[in-house]
Order: sequence, then C-alpha cells, then structure tokens
Amino acid sequence: MSLPHGPLLTVAGLWFLAVATPGPNFLMATRLAVAESRVAGSFAVLGIGLGTTCFALAGFFGLHALFGAVPWAFLVMKLLGGAYLVVLGVRLWRGNGVAEGVGQPTPRSRASAFRLGLATNLSNPKSALLVASVFAAALPEHPPLGLAPLIVAEMASISMLWYAALVWLVTTRPVRLAFGRGRVFIDRLAGSIFVLFGARLILSR
Repeated sequence: MSLPHGPLLTVAGLWFLAVATPGPNFLMATRLAVAESRVAGSFAVLGIGLGTTCFALAGFFGLHALFGAVPWAFLVMKLLGGAYLVVLGVRLWRGNGVAEGVGQPTPRSRASAFRLGLATNLSNPKSALLVASVFAAALPEHPPLGLAPLIVAEMASISMLWYAALVWLVTTRPVRLAFGRGRVFIDRLAGSIFVLFGARLILSR
C-alpha cells in the first residue's frame, strides 16, 4: 500500500517553521558551540534530535490525548521543565560565563553535551503540544502506521540539520572573536533569556 506524500510535505513545512523560531534549543546549541567547541555543539544537536524523536513518537501515538485525559501530567512536566530552564539561566548569570550544563572552563565530554541537548529539548512540554498541533493540521484522522517512522525521521532530520547549520555558523572565526570580546555580557543575556523562558513556561496557563 502506497503512503500519501501530502502529509509528509505539510509536516516538513510546518515543522521547519516551528524549529526556525528561536527558543531554548536554539539558545543552548549556539551558546554551547561558541563557548566551548563545535564538537560539543554538534553532540548537543544529536541530543535535540533524540528529544524531537521522542516528542514526534509521542505525538503520533496520542500524547495530546493523554494530556487532555490527565491534565496534571502536563502541569507537572511544565513546572519541572520551567524550573530546569530557570536554574540553568541563574547559574549562567551568576557564573560570569561558567554555568553547569551551559558553559564550562574545561572541555565537556561528548556524552555530557548530548545529555544537555536532550534535557533542554525535553524540558519544554509545549513542544509536545506543538507536535500535536502540526499532526492535527497535516495528518488524516486515521493515519496509516507506516507514516510514523517516515514522519519521525523527517522531523528529527529537520531539527538536526537546522541546529547543525547554526552550530557551524556560530563557530566561524568572526563569531568566536566577537563572543570573546563580549563573553560576560552575552552569558548574562543568555542567562536572562533562559530565566524568561522558564518563568513563562511555569506561569503560562
């Protein structure tokens, strides 16, 4: 049985627009790459890709329905995710460029960068609702199961290609030189944005 191509194209377009909108993943991946290394940023991107895969699978198989049936589950995820982002932001601000999980004076392991990318992605449960919205707009009422691996692979690929391009861009020499001159200011700005993201997530209805 052939699978419809329309939903794949629609999901690709909507998901690219969603990923291209700056958020915690954008801030974390670019900040980590320019502050530490292109390798660290790249492994964080792999973590983001795994997080996207998890959300895409959950969205395809009805996570939105679960949140509707058990509202407190979404509330718990929202509060924990917001608190995680606030803590990262505060540590970055107070550390003047050194925050656990965001920027460190010693090279981090690839596994640590991967975990940071995954945790930052999964800390925002609204990503799950965004996935559900994309699926609601793009998929038929009863999509064939064969679409699941294609859509999940498509979404993960779009996320990783986009963030990998950003990591490459911010690790070019001009950007690194500019970062070195304004590191403290940039770190504090990034920390403030993390705090705002987390607070908005906690306080949103």
